[in-house]
Amino acid sequence: MNGAPAPLRGPRRIVCLTEEPTETLYALGEEHRIVGISGFTVRPPRARREKPKVSAFTSAKIDAILALEPDLAIGFSDIQADIAAELVRRGVEVWISNHRSVEGILDYVRRLGALVGAAARAEAYADDLRRGLDEVAARAGSLPRRPRVYFEEWDEPPITGIRWVAELVRIAGGDDVFPELAAEPLAKQRILADPSEVVRRAPDIIVGSWCGKKFRPDRVAARPGWDVIPAVRDGELHEVKSPLILQPGPAALTDGLRALAGIVHGWSERHPG
Repeated sequence: MNGAPAPLRGPRRIVCLTEEPTETLYALGEEHRIVGISGFTVRPPRARREKPKVSAFTSAKIDAILALEPDLAIGFSDIQADIAAELVRRGVEVWISNHRSVEGILDYVRRLGALVGAAARAEAYADDLRRGLDEVAARAGSLPRRPRVYFEEWDEPPITGIRWVAELVRIAGGDDVFPELAAEPLAKQRILADPSEVVRRAPDIIVGSWCGKKFRPDRVAARPGWDVIPAVRDGELHEVKSPLILQPGPAALTDGLRALAGIVHGWSERHPG
């Protein structure tokens, strides 16, 4: 019948076990499908006001999720495997994404959009995110030299940055000092067995993003032998808040990347030679 609204396609009652599906669905105008979110969700801020919080990252309120009668739960990585298995056993369809790169994030946006019948909008959104990446990379190309960057996502024990973070550091104009560890998908594989290796690799910038707690540059600078690191010597210890960079979703490609670029460009202005 002419003028009738198009039928709603795809899952209608989605529980988001991490932040990135929530942020993406809101960006696509599909937030009406979300019936529950992660308690760690901060983007967009209105999601915390509008949606019940039913999960953490490694645990979830299974009975509360079931009470929402979801037709899909969306999570991320092997860390949520136990939650996913329990939901599957209880009859809930689950999608666990496992992307770890910038390209993976863009593809995730496209796949999630297609899943909810918003493929064209998701493609346009991914293209817009891509343009933002390209603009930052173009500005970085004008830097006189690229700083060496040590990114730390946890301090005890020290854990280096995951792959999409290392890629964003490069896009912002820096070079990650642990590229071989960035390729490792699991955090336990990125633990620095010997923290003095950071001293040997002599980063110009140290970026801390300690998941769930405030970065303490004073504690980093006080580590034995770290006073000779250029970043420590020059006071180039900076924080990027973990919600901006450690979730493999749009935030990392926008605000997270802009924060990294600001740090790199600020360093370049202070160290032009």
